[in-house]
Amino acid sequence: MIAIDNVLVSDEIVQKAFVCDLNACKGACCVDGDAGAPLEKKELAKIDEVFDMVLPYLNEVSKANIKSQGRYVYDREFGWVTPTINSQVCVYGIVDKKGIVKCGIEQAYLDGKIKWKKPISCHLFPVTTKKSADGVTEYANYEPREDHCKAACALGTKLKVPVYEFLKEPLIRKFGESFYEALDATAKHLEK
Repeated sequence: MIAIDNVLVSDEIVQKAFVCDLNACKGACCVDGDAGAPLEKKELAKIDEVFDMVLPYLNEVSKANIKSQGRYVYDREFGWVTPTINSQVCVYGIVDKKGIVKCGIEQAYLDGKIKWKKPISCHLFPVTTKKSADGVTEYANYEPREDHCKAACALGTKLKVPVYEFLKEPLIRKFGESFYEALDATAKHLEK
């Protein structure tokens, strides 16, 4: 483990390689899981804030599920999460012409309709974060999906891109610039 301030980072985040290969996995991280995407409590207000601008991107099934379940739901194991359709695809998932599931929230962001990219848990994937019981320490772990992420692991290895470099933007978004600089320095030191 690498300790930076109050964050414990698994060694795999600097040792393993990863680059998403959406053509291979088709956005499986938006479809497969035990619940919807984990949400930080402050993100509930963000979803409410951007919802009207995201709604036009969603299909009728998603809209109906949001109407019946809500914009976010509470799961006993995972806390606040995005709702899913039949315990599978996230209600904010949209399918492009290639059959790839992408985020409707992120598409609204990319189109300049909103200023919030998407939930941080989605942006950080395949890194997951969890607070300690006392709320002081946060754990960052590398947890790719064994089946769906094989192509991303292979592509990362081929391109020689460590997980933390691939996830630079969301790691800075979650933990800050100085955290990322310390992680990068540690990774380079360990490489020697």
